[in-house]
Amino acid sequence: MSNKSLIQVFEYQKLKFDNKENDFTESHFNAMVKFNEKNDNKYYTIIHKGIKFNSYVGVIQIGGLTVEILPKADQNNSNSNTQKKTWQNVLLSMLKVCKHINVDNISETALEKRYNSILEIYYEMYLNEVEGLIKKGLIKKYRKVQSNQLALKGKLVFSQNIQKNIVHKERFFCEHQMYDTNHLLHQIIFKALKILTSFVSPTLKDKLNRILFQFSDFKVINITSSHFEKLIVNRKSQPYNRAIDIAKMIILNYSPNLNSGNDNMLTLLFDMNKLWEEYIYRVLQKNKPLGYYISPQNSEKFWENKRIRPDIVIKNELKETFIIDTKWKIVSSHKPSDDDLKQMFAYNLFWKSEKSMLLYPRVNQEDSIFGEYHHIPKNKETNKCKLGFVDVLNENTIRNEKEIAKEVFNKLIEI
Repeated sequence: MSNKSLIQVFEYQKLKFDNKENDFTESHFNAMVKFNEKNDNKYYTIIHKGIKFNSYVGVIQIGGLTVEILPKADQNNSNSNTQKKTWQNVLLSMLKVCKHINVDNISETALEKRYNSILEIYYEMYLNEVEGLIKKGLIKKYRKVQSNQLALKGKLVFSQNIQKNIVHKERFFCEHQMYDTNHLLHQIIFKALKILTSFVSPTLKDKLNRILFQFSDFKVINITSSHFEKLIVNRKSQPYNRAIDIAKMIILNYSPNLNSGNDNMLTLLFDMNKLWEEYIYRVLQKNKPLGYYISPQNSEKFWENKRIRPDIVIKNELKETFIIDTKWKIVSSHKPSDDDLKQMFAYNLFWKSEKSMLLYPRVNQEDSIFGEYHHIPKNKETNKCKLGFVDVLNENTIRNEKEIAKEVFNKLIEI
């Protein structure tokens, strides 16, 4: 894939097809409009002759064009290639920490030099996984087969036998078992490989074709989410887990010919608010002080069938409880919204917490002090909430996880 076919934008920026400086055409625009409509218009906003992105980041590939939407939390508005590379690395690092991407078999140096977009990393990861399975030997499974036979094999299917063999009395329509590699696991893998023929760069094309040759006897079937629900993981199929996870991403995010042309679409999009929440949780969980326990997405009944869920609940051996709610947005110091403050107040009450914190990425803000709610629950001395801001970057790279964790704990627990 050439750099000319890659467009990088930041969240909340616009992309228009009447801009001659990029390769985004009206055909690409129409495909993106139809894709967004199929998904309740949640990924971006349609504007005059273009798209305005929102909190979803990641990659959209339409035929030979790749649009990469990057997160951004700083005041540098240059849109330079250096800025784009910096925030691409931030996104990649967050995906790695959150286990959305596993690059054990791809070196850090290769990550920095070889890939235009995050999707290309997934493509090579997938091909490496499938290649490894082929080298070990594709596993066989029993499957049921119904077919006409010249001798009775297995059990006779009476209804089909009467229908198909009323003239040919010498044949038997039977159901029997076969033990071979043509089963659901490999059908899923093959379907994803066939999809990639429209998307991989020339550097991966030969590798993909070599792998496809090993699946030349398979038929392409229509794979849906229900097929993944049927999969049963056991000791024999456990080595397939990573390949199936990536195949699921490829298949379920694939949209063929949305604008009746040849521009098939493949997407990999993440809600940056959820990604930030998961990233902070995993960083804190991995680097928590001794005697502290961290859990995500605790849930309590709130009203009727509705439930209330703070992002992160922290407890310690002294039976103290602290709440963190993460927000990936830029706000002014000391000016939380009323809705956010009411939300944290409810969290404090339900989890009997004396302290809670709204945690944002830092641009140039300073933490607020712990503000006091005027309602103090029984058996509690205080009921407080503050705004906390944490730097994502250290110069032009993502900050060390231990530094981030230490800073967050210091802000909340004051240790």
